[in-house]
Amino acid sequence: MSRASLEKDPHEVAAMFDAVAHRYDLTNDVISMGQDRRWRKATLTALDAQRGETVLDLAAGTGTSSEPLADAGVRVIPCDLSEGMLGVGKRRRPDLPFVNGDALHLPFADESFDAVTMSFGLRNVSDVPAALAELLRVTKPGGRLVVCEFSTPTFKPFRAVYSNYLMRALPPVARAVSKEPDAYVYLAESIREWPNQHQLGVMVKRAGWGSVAYRNLSGGIVALHRATRP
Repeated sequence: MSRASLEKDPHEVAAMFDAVAHRYDLTNDVISMGQDRRWRKATLTALDAQRGETVLDLAAGTGTSSEPLADAGVRVIPCDLSEGMLGVGKRRRPDLPFVNGDALHLPFADESFDAVTMSFGLRNVSDVPAALAELLRVTKPGGRLVVCEFSTPTFKPFRAVYSNYLMRALPPVARAVSKEPDAYVYLAESIREWPNQHQLGVMVKRAGWGSVAYRNLSGGIVALHRATRP
């Protein structure tokens, strides 16, 4: 399946996530075999947000990635296109300022944030270079970007095993937990078609970010890309 065949209208993607919002966090925990907790912790470490800083958590979903930032005294703004995901988050953490927003047209002024982060959401954006440029726009000079996203396993023999899991095992597992298998078929296909670590790094650099680097997690199943705004 080509990347073009996976492209969806942003509102179609939002509706898809609306449908799985009520069990999204549980399903992620099951299909990642608990690794998602480790990935979130590594993302927070890479972001290195300090008390009093203002951070944009884009594609925040239900706010699980925003909660530890808020609890540490960071002024975090969870932003997502899915109203369903935001609704679940608001019920759990009414103290967080959830914002409905499109990654391609962020509802924030230029140079608003000390740092911006996006976990497992960049892959769902229809125009990745434009989203990276939009994140650059709202980041202060010297500010930081951290993107946590699925990537390409570094151990070649494992890649085939991983691809087989994505396409054959993940949808049935997700069906048993979430009852919304279509969203997870899309998930598996989008992961398989996503650029590798180096290719995404090049995209980040071309969007205008500097000091671009990445770190593999779980053998490259996930990669953390870090950069700063010049």
